[in-house]
Amino acid sequence: MHTLHSLFFPESVALIGASSDPERIGGRVLRFMIEGGYKGTIYPINKGEAVVQGLKAYKNITEVEGQIDQAVIIIPAAGVETALRESISKGVKSVQILTAGFAEIDEAGKVQQQKLVDICREHNVRMLGPNALGLLNLSNQFSATFSTALNGLRPVKGHIALATQSGAFGSATYGMASLRGLGFSKIIATGNEADVDVAECIDYLAEDPETKVICAAVESCKDGNRLRLALLKAARAGKPVLIMKAGRTEVGATAAATHTGSLAGNDTVYDTVFAECGAFRPQSIEEMLDIAYVCVVAGALPSNSDVAILTGSGGIGILMADHASDHGLALPPLSAQACAAVNEVLPFAVAANPLDTTAQVTSVPGGVTRTLDALLTHSSCATVFAYLAHVGLSPTRFQSTSDEMIALKARFPDRSLVMVMLATKEVAAVLDTHGIPTFADPSRAVLALGGAYQLALRREKLATPGTGKPAAKSASPLGDVSTEAAAKKVLADAGLPMLPERVCDSAESAAATATSFGFPVVAKISSPDIPHKTEVGGVMLNLQDAEAVRLAYDELIRRAKAAVPGARIDGVLVTPMVKGGVETIMGIHMDPTFGPMVMFGSGGTAVELFKDVAFASAPVSEARARELIDAVKSSQLLRQWRGGPQYDEQALVDAICKLSEFGEAHAGVLESIDVNPLVVREKGAVCLDAVITLR
Repeated sequence: MHTLHSLFFPESVALIGASSDPERIGGRVLRFMIEGGYKGTIYPINKGEAVVQGLKAYKNITEVEGQIDQAVIIIPAAGVETALRESISKGVKSVQILTAGFAEIDEAGKVQQQKLVDICREHNVRMLGPNALGLLNLSNQFSATFSTALNGLRPVKGHIALATQSGAFGSATYGMASLRGLGFSKIIATGNEADVDVAECIDYLAEDPETKVICAAVESCKDGNRLRLALLKAARAGKPVLIMKAGRTEVGATAAATHTGSLAGNDTVYDTVFAECGAFRPQSIEEMLDIAYVCVVAGALPSNSDVAILTGSGGIGILMADHASDHGLALPPLSAQACAAVNEVLPFAVAANPLDTTAQVTSVPGGVTRTLDALLTHSSCATVFAYLAHVGLSPTRFQSTSDEMIALKARFPDRSLVMVMLATKEVAAVLDTHGIPTFADPSRAVLALGGAYQLALRREKLATPGTGKPAAKSASPLGDVSTEAAAKKVLADAGLPMLPERVCDSAESAAATATSFGFPVVAKISSPDIPHKTEVGGVMLNLQDAEAVRLAYDELIRRAKAAVPGARIDGVLVTPMVKGGVETIMGIHMDPTFGPMVMFGSGGTAVELFKDVAFASAPVSEARARELIDAVKSSQLLRQWRGGPQYDEQALVDAICKLSEFGEAHAGVLESIDVNPLVVREKGAVCLDAVITLR
């Protein structure tokens, strides 16, 4: 049995801080338990009253006779530790601490919160909170929360679960959902997450037989690998996870001095991990609930991206087609068989996708459902939308069409049939019970199905990422990597392709080295204090002879001293000049939550301007490396763009994989790696610059 089971299914609960005033926090929690119909035993704990809201009260939890499964603590912070110890002495299996005033306040509160964690772990007790809004279990009507949302509504039983750090986010979400008739299995707000966090809740809900869809929201994450594993567990259990992350516009928690660090941004990493683990990140609560609604009602995710649209309005059909394209859905042309079948029903219609039936469809008996039948029978579209304007507002007139729709859905149970129309709650509810979602807004309908398809697509490509921890076998020490030459030497030893090069300490040495390599060559300043050489004029290209190299040596030294006075200068690095090829960038960003992340994108000096990059958890397989390449728009330059050559993608894939393995192996000491550019040639690839930053 999962360790969180005791939080949701206590047979007896002690409410420490219960109040007779039903509007005070301690009173609301008790009132909501009673009003919700909780069948277990409730023990109000109140030092000053013998009866609280009609129930016998106790001055102290230790006075209660018999077993207590859970304690809910809602008293001032100063008394929480004592209350916790007394609760544990009564044998509770779990505790909810709804009291605020701990780690969210100051350092002293953080210390006190850790004491609570230590006490619970010593006695194998699970703790929700502190500073939590509590939870609701709709299967046993356990409503242990003080959310004022319950003053005006009651969530109904259903198959959506909600786990969130923020209590306000949670109550807003289930309030919005309840107003539109969506039902829940479990709702939990984790607060400070001293013990139980959203990741562990997802892990629990992945096993919960009453939950079909998991909605979640996080503000931060303490254990990235636990979240990864929980999301993967849910995906493999066939349960869609819709997860929101607050702070989309915040820069990364560790802004490194390399391009990779500045581009990664914590939010981008969250996006990447969610996608790799089969979850989808909605942009609003409304979108999250729309997708959850589709998943619960339809019962299955779309099997492909193809959609067909039937509409009595050309304008609405065009609008939906535009949105479909925006959200990864495709509108294939109708087959000859489909066109013939449609024209047999509607000889006046132009058989196309979207299919505009015009208003004349109403003059054809069963015109709408017969046309939908033709679309379903003669296409492989996983989803068929039917825009029916406002016909659903007249239940009597719509009854025959509703019956036909339900029969049609029964014939095509594996396809999504989606109604887009204004409808009464009763009409929509009947369609819902037969697996047919109904939307008033055509744009929201398409957006929801687009999200559902992304969930299906991601489920087919679940990652098996590393843990973000150092490799089991300790990697060889990196040594000095403070300069380009030193960094490239380490990466070359890891199997990344490099050119011959040498750091020279005089103009004559540089000229002799260039002569031995053959002209033209490149000369670069070599200094541990100048990681981005182009910013100080520290690179000179296409040097054609020895004299040019001598002059370049002196000029590079002069520029470096002028730009960065006091910089340590090792000399000038000389290497052969590479012409042609496609410049790319790859790197490693050590995310503080999720560990080593691989970056790939369009390289060169404008990388931060265009930000045409993608990320993946390290290490990556060849297949994942190819997906990473495909995610970058400029990768088309590798593939005979406008009559150009085909470049060596396999060499690029090999380089990305080797860098990712190196990043995972040295995760314990790395901050970031930046290889820019990595030039992909018609045969092979080569790293032309590299920066390694250690912690």
